[in-house]
Amino acid sequence: MNDTHHRLKKTLFKDAPDIIPRPLKRGMSVPELIKYMGKTSFEARNLWQGARLFRQMIEDEDVIWLGIAGAGIAGGMGGMLISLLEAGFIDVICSTGAQIYHDLHFAFDLPVKAIHPHGNDEELRDHGDTRIYDIAVRDRETLDAQDALIRDFILERYDLLSGKELSSWEFNLQLGLWTREKAKYPERSFVAAAAGLGVPVFWDSNTNHSIAMNFILTDRQGYPLNFLPRRDIFDSAAIVYDSSRTGFVELGGGGPKNFIQQTGPVLSQIMRKDYLGADRGLQISTAVEREGSLSSCTFQEAVTWKKYRSAEGGKLVQIWGEYSLILPLLSAYVIDTCPQKIPKQLVARMPEIIQRLEAS
Repeated sequence: MNDTHHRLKKTLFKDAPDIIPRPLKRGMSVPELIKYMGKTSFEARNLWQGARLFRQMIEDEDVIWLGIAGAGIAGGMGGMLISLLEAGFIDVICSTGAQIYHDLHFAFDLPVKAIHPHGNDEELRDHGDTRIYDIAVRDRETLDAQDALIRDFILERYDLLSGKELSSWEFNLQLGLWTREKAKYPERSFVAAAAGLGVPVFWDSNTNHSIAMNFILTDRQGYPLNFLPRRDIFDSAAIVYDSSRTGFVELGGGGPKNFIQQTGPVLSQIMRKDYLGADRGLQISTAVEREGSLSSCTFQEAVTWKKYRSAEGGKLVQIWGEYSLILPLLSAYVIDTCPQKIPKQLVARMPEIIQRLEAS
């Protein structure tokens, strides 16, 4: 009876595309490879959907935010970000302060080495070596030197940083401009690139990174800075409020994901604006929903918080994977398939962007 019932029913898969095993071709481009992967299954197909979504954000002139968690920048992935910035494909960044700190190692030619991740960590410590999995830096030649550079920057640019309530994007703007002037290789720094292109760079936190750790010394040396974290909250929400269309690209989730996505609830829940959330979202993460972390929170769940407008139509894609594998493919795909854009230069427009939300 049950078997007869099934035979009388038409398949719901009738209009779905066929899966056909196809051979690889010699000399395939990155876009061809990603399209090929899209005709298979699992995360390969999801990668294809994410690549198309990223391209759509660019083509439709979304104001595109990039969230940077994890340690990818310390591992040398900043070059990909610089390429995206110079192509005009990233308009705003929220990064952990740690990644901004490590980004500067490359600009100032401080040692960062590729090592084997399995060694004697006590021996490394005794030799003045510190590691982030398979990335190694020296205590004195890298970390101590970087700390001194941060403090030098504060002293040299104190007239521009002091005497006001400071946001993290203003600090990072001046840090990037200073790096462009002082560093041996400023072209290796995404913070320097962002400053030159007028891209605001926020921290997700004002306290849990080495840049902020150095403030306890500069404060005591007579160079205190007055950071106002709620300015970051307001200014980031103002950018979203001013944007006709918004796309979020999130590397690894974490604090930057929360900072970027909270712009929606700030506008709708706190400021009582008629705002339903960002238009599109793309996340690369190994977090799984059942663990209960913000990194693993689904975009569909975020729709209920008015962080995104809708989960329909392929506008929200979460790729399960480690972003050192996924970001190179996505970056190469959009660089190959999208014409370069004129940077939106949001830094120059920040006063009017902020004023619009204040006056609304």
